[in-house]
Amino acid sequence: MAADPFCLFLGLHLQHLSHPLSPLTLSPLYMSDIIRPHAETAYAHELAALAAADDRPRPANWRLSPWAVVTYLLGGKAGDTDIEPKYYGQRRIIEIAVATLTTDRALLLLGVPGTAKTWVSEHLAAAISGDSTLLVQGTAGTHEETLRYGWNYARLLSEGPSEKALVPSPVLTAMQHGKIARVEELTRIPADVQDALITLLSEKTLPVPELGSEVQAIQGFNLIATANDRDKGINELSSALRRRFNTVVLPLPNTLDEEVTIVQNRLNALGKALELPPNAAPLQEIQRLVTIFRELRSGKTEDGRDKLKSPSATLSTAEAISVIHQGQSLAVHFGDGDLRAHDLAAGLTGAIIKDPGSDAVIWREYLETVVKKREGWQDLYRACRDLGA
Repeated sequence: MAADPFCLFLGLHLQHLSHPLSPLTLSPLYMSDIIRPHAETAYAHELAALAAADDRPRPANWRLSPWAVVTYLLGGKAGDTDIEPKYYGQRRIIEIAVATLTTDRALLLLGVPGTAKTWVSEHLAAAISGDSTLLVQGTAGTHEETLRYGWNYARLLSEGPSEKALVPSPVLTAMQHGKIARVEELTRIPADVQDALITLLSEKTLPVPELGSEVQAIQGFNLIATANDRDKGINELSSALRRRFNTVVLPLPNTLDEEVTIVQNRLNALGKALELPPNAAPLQEIQRLVTIFRELRSGKTEDGRDKLKSPSATLSTAEAISVIHQGQSLAVHFGDGDLRAHDLAAGLTGAIIKDPGSDAVIWREYLETVVKKREGWQDLYRACRDLGA
């Protein structure tokens, strides 16, 4: 009789709990159902092709040379394999980021929400270390042990402090194995906890006073942090910690065409994972949405003739992808399969109106002064007004 799937998962989970430092491994059946595989899994064929064709010098414990890492991020060729672009923007920005990781300074990716900071950090770690999972998610509740180490309290009580009782953080694991660690939303972490990174980044050493020892990072170790300056409740980095980072600012896309391309490519990737038909997001609707976001974000129309008021929402590229994706789902499950104006309008209001008072006024004004008068946009105007905008 076939094993019950829940019992199989429970057995794997209990086995993982008894070995807290080992990864929970799933059978191929479960792996095929993963919605979003890690970058090193999703793009394994590209990474393998680059490694085979890469004859340039590689820093110690790097899977690829810096040149090949940049090619992986920006796209190109590796032998007969086409490398899909992961980031659209200035090549120099990615070159600076990769070059930083070859030095003794950590990398801070800074930018407004939706500028692909997390996406870039994941792919950098995947290309350099073959492992993007050594991740700390920064929050207001992040504790110092999350960045350093914790303890298996059952062992600690029965055996006392020992190496077997110590539970390494993702950062400590990266130090031990010469890999890239990632810290998301660094400025959301309390300032006193942030400073736990100072000695670690400057001395490449993590003291373990309970054991009277220390962990010294081996070659290949470095850290990528992300932060944005638009969220409320952020904690500024101390000057001492800021000096340990080289800051690279990831800007919003420069042109309409560039942003449309980014949205289109990410939607194609998401559509495959969620089994949406390829025609579920017509180019025309993507262009209209991106135009609206860019105009409201910049405070002027694309031709520069009219000034506009900007809402409190960030209206990032990532949010544009979410709005189109929601419209796709509506079109596929409750329409004829093609994204139309009423499907697009459904997500627009929620994305733009974050403050029901001021943002609603700004959105209505934009509809009346821009959308209503724009040739070929009357269907979108009516759809938005029908929703109460």
